Amino acid sequence: MLESEKESCYQVINQELSSLLEGETNVLANLSNASALLKSRLPNTVFAGFYLFDGSELILGPFQGGVSCIRIAIGKGVCGEAAHFRETVVVGDVTTYPNYISCDSRAKSEIVVPMLKQGCLLGVLDLDSSCVNDYDEIDRKYLEEFVTILLEKTKWDFSMFEEKN
Repeated sequence: MLESEKESCYQVINQELSSLLEGETNVLANLSNASALLKSRLPNTVFAGFYLFDGSELILGPFQGGVSCIRIAIGKGVCGEAAHFRETVVVGDVTTYPNYISCDSRAKSEIVVPMLKQGCLLGVLDLDSSCVNDYDEIDRKYLEEFVTILLEKTKWDFSMFEEKN
């Protein structure tokens, strides 16, 4: 895909996300639809999803793709590194990345964007591609914008999972 096509694609994706989340703040609904949107719009994607920080490790959240790793320690793998350093990590070829955790053999490259709200780590957005070197600075820019939109429009409240009397 040409750079201009990629930018146009991401601009549409981010506009779609804004529209999709308009009037909806539920974290589970928004993360689910966000992962489905990315998986459906980015043709080489084998995994699009979220790992949520529970205070000690990352736990698999809403995603689209095959069966995946459930728990990831902070600092371990690409997701754990992005969470630890609180910055986006792009891996062009996962087979050459020393701290890579293989959850799906179809994954050839990966990008992970941390989700931070008021300085607090909420989790990470994780995308895996079936193509080597599929992610670059354009992906970084627009996926970081995607996460910003998601964070602004979502109420990060997990009380719906608490026991009811």
